[in-house]
Amino acid sequence: MANMEAGTKLDLLTGLGNGYDIEKLDDESLKKILIASKRHHEDLRSRIETILNDYHDEGKKPNAFVTAMSWLKTNMKLTMNESDATIASLMIEGSDMGVQSLSKYLNQYKAAEEKVKDITKELISIEEKLSKDLRAYLDKNDLDIDIEVDGGINKETAKQSVQA
Repeated sequence: MANMEAGTKLDLLTGLGNGYDIEKLDDESLKKILIASKRHHEDLRSRIETILNDYHDEGKKPNAFVTAMSWLKTNMKLTMNESDATIASLMIEGSDMGVQSLSKYLNQYKAAEEKVKDITKELISIEEKLSKDLRAYLDKNDLDIDIEVDGGINKETAKQSVQA
């Protein structure tokens, strides 16, 4: 549960709540997607904190290094290209990483209480919906993005990686 709380804090710190003004976005449909997701995250974070309080657990802060690296990557990409497509791409990457981490926790803590597993599954569902909604937004608007895979693999470096 503490890992989930740290994850929602990281999402709010580096993704949806990193100080980026959603109102700067050009597309109203993208604004709606991100605002709705932010509300879901804030609601879930509040529910997680309630459960942690029931257990007299203070929770866990997001890893400082991960937070700093995420902030740096976000701001570097936005400095190079502050487009709606860049925002959507960053959010998709973050959501996909969140689903991966949360799924790992579900598998790692099989004996966790059902309410903890249920809220974890709910957060996975929220992240999957966000990623799906953002991909649909990109497709609908015919926007191209570079999706990076482990280690910065993209269409330019993929051939080199296969040869290596």
